[in-house]
Amino acid sequence: MNIYNKNYFNLKKIDTTQIIYGFFSKEGGFSKKNYTSLNCNMSSGDNKEVIKKNIEISKINLNIKNHRLKFIKQTHSSKIFVISKNNFHLNIEADGIITKDKTIALAILTADCAPIFIYDKKYSLICALHSGWKGCFNNIIKNAIMKIRDINSNKNNLNAIIGPCLGKNNFEVSEEFKNNFIKKEKLYECFFIKKLDKAKYLFDMRGLINYQLKQNAINNISNIDIDTYTNKNLFFSHRRSFQQKKLPTGRMINIIAFKANP
Repeated sequence: MNIYNKNYFNLKKIDTTQIIYGFFSKEGGFSKKNYTSLNCNMSSGDNKEVIKKNIEISKINLNIKNHRLKFIKQTHSSKIFVISKNNFHLNIEADGIITKDKTIALAILTADCAPIFIYDKKYSLICALHSGWKGCFNNIIKNAIMKIRDINSNKNNLNAIIGPCLGKNNFEVSEEFKNNFIKKEKLYECFFIKKLDKAKYLFDMRGLINYQLKQNAINNISNIDIDTYTNKNLFFSHRRSFQQKKLPTGRMINIIAFKANP
C-alpha cells in the first residue's frame, strides 16, 4: 500500500524504525510557473533561495533536519561513489551514492527517471540511484551492487525500493533504441511492446530495473508503481513538458537516510 504523507510517497510495509525515506511529489513548495512548486534542482534556472527553502521543507517532512543532505551532479552515467565525511563536500559527478554514515542523507533528483533506494537488512548502509534509460542500458544497478558488496559481502541481505517514474504506456521509443538494448542482452526484448498504430515500441523501464535487481540477487523488491507522465498534478515530467513545449521543468527530490535518534 502506498502512503502519501506530507508531499512524499513511501510504503506501509517497509520497516522505518532504522531508516527513513520519501519519494517526493512536486507539491508543497514555493517555486512558481514551470517549477511549481517543490522544485529541488539548483541547476534548473529556478530561484536558488526558493530551492533552498524547498529542500529544507523536504528535510523537515522526513524529520531529518539535522542530517547533512548529499546531492550529486547527475549525468545519466553508471558511476557510483561511497560518501563519507571525508568527501561529503566534494562536487561529485555520478548517478549513484552509498553511505554508512548515520548523519548523511542521500538525495536523487528525478523527472521521469527512476529513483532507486537500496539498503541492507542490518541497516549498515544506504544507497540511492538515479536510473533512466541510459542507467538501464549501462546497468548502473550492477555497478552499485558490486560496490555495495565491497562494503558488505552478504549478497542475500539487500532490499530495494523503486519510486515513481515514467510508465511503459508513455515511454515510446524507436526500433533502433530497442535493438541496441537487445544487442546488450537478448532477454531485454521482453521489456519492449510493439505499438499497433505505428513503427514504435513501448519501453517498460520499471520492469527492466526489477529484472536487473533480480539478476544481482536482490529479490526483496518493492515498487511505488506510479507514472510521472500521467500524474501531472503530482509530478514533474521532462517528457510531458517537452511535448507541451513547457521546458524547463523542475525536479522531484527523493531522499533516504538513517533515522534520526529521538
